[in-house]
Amino acid sequence: MSALRPGVITDEMIQAMDAAKRQGLQKDLRALAANIRADAEGRYDSAEPGWRSGVEWTLLWIENTAAQLTQSGGADGRQGVSPE
Repeated sequence: MSALRPGVITDEMIQAMDAAKRQGLQKDLRALAANIRADAEGRYDSAEPGWRSGVEWTLLWIENTAAQLTQSGGADGRQGVSPE
């Protein structure tokens, strides 16, 4: 990497910032899934029909979204962020 001037943002910096954002969001999504799972435990037996499948579908969607953040570079499939 060449010498940087103050205020210069390189592609490597943008990629590092994007990776940090994805990792933070991924961690938040996984924590959300864990909280939902813990809150739902013990409620399945007394819940209305379909409630359990709704919770399971939601957990699956959250986990898949978190996994996509690592695999594809972002939930929308983009590989970077704009510095604007």
